[in-house]
Amino acid sequence: MDTWNILEYAAWALSALFAILMLTDMARIDTTYDNDLLTSSREGEIEAEAERHVI
Repeated sequence: MDTWNILEYAAWALSALFAILMLTDMARIDTTYDNDLLTSSREGEIEAEAERHVI
């Protein structure tokens, strides 16, 4: 096996690891937070409030 094959297998292993991490994070977030909270626009409201300049 040459270096390129080893690098290819390492890249596939890393991509599988990242996929597993994303799936576990998705499951953790889905069970931790309510769907209404995740789809709310509170973050946009917070950003809009931060942009208001009070003198």
